[in-house]
Amino acid sequence: MSSRFSFLIAAPFLSLTLACVPPPERAAARAANAAGDGDAQSCTNLAIELCQRAGDSSSACTSARQTVSLLSPRTCALGLADIDYAGARLAERGKPCAELTTRLCGDLGPETETCQMVDRELDKADPEQCEAMLEHYAEVLPDLQRMEARNQPLSPELTAALLAGDPPSLGPADAALVLVEFSDFQCPYCSMAAEAVHGIDPKYAQQVRVVFRQFPLGFHEQAHLAAQAALAAHAQGKFWEYHDKLFANQKALGRPELEIYAEELGLDVEKFVADYESDAIEQALNADIDVATRFGVSGTPAFFINGHYISGAQDYFVFERMFSERKAAAQAMVDQGTAPSAVYGKIIADGKQSAKE
Repeated sequence: MSSRFSFLIAAPFLSLTLACVPPPERAAARAANAAGDGDAQSCTNLAIELCQRAGDSSSACTSARQTVSLLSPRTCALGLADIDYAGARLAERGKPCAELTTRLCGDLGPETETCQMVDRELDKADPEQCEAMLEHYAEVLPDLQRMEARNQPLSPELTAALLAGDPPSLGPADAALVLVEFSDFQCPYCSMAAEAVHGIDPKYAQQVRVVFRQFPLGFHEQAHLAAQAALAAHAQGKFWEYHDKLFANQKALGRPELEIYAEELGLDVEKFVADYESDAIEQALNADIDVATRFGVSGTPAFFINGHYISGAQDYFVFERMFSERKAAAQAMVDQGTAPSAVYGKIIADGKQSAKE
């Protein structure tokens, strides 16, 4: 019986060819004796052996299981007879992902949460994907470094910055649950988010403080002026009414329209115009933009719920679920002696800047 054989383990983005060259005399004898016609258990054993070498959660293991299920018992028996060669080929195929994991964890730090995430995800990645990431390593690493930066505990300085100044807010000032929103009045997704925030169950009305921070994006030509106008309305105690006007009229945010909305809401228009053109309003807006930038916010809407970051528009039930979870944590702190008014500060000081959900 010939000692040459080959079979293919293949899956999308992954092909692993197991092929024998004429083996040494001892291996040939082992193959001849072991192979025979095989039996039903041969393929099960081959898959187990391959997955033990590749890792049960790896893409190579998944691919091996799929392909082995298509092989005849005889072919599986041949594979088992020369399993060391197959294992060596598997190890070779795993080198790109192993190298990528080593490099990333070396640069990120082996104890970081991002390194642990990389280790888990790359264990399941296809070698070709890892090779592509190695080729673009200079782009991959900074993205993961930014991710890790968001995983770091908030500094006291950043904790203070999140609520600093006089940002528009709703709800009790000493609420244990605080939602900080960074938004752009010309962003359609921010309009959707505003509806979601308004749709939060009234039962949370006295338990949650909603804080609005301006983050007009540069490519929205009218967003900056709209943000100034909203802060001018805030100076007259009408921010939320003006906020609703702007989101209801996102395609009409020019200077004349902004002044019309102020008049419709009964604002002192002369003072309103003077305010939104003032240095004080510009400084307040720049302070919001600075806070967003320091927190790594790059798009809108963006939210922090007791220090936990959420990006993009969300349905109201997402907020309610998080409120429910954070409320339980806050209540546990109160039960252990933390004053209700001190809960938020303590939570956020130990919190994270990235979402875990």
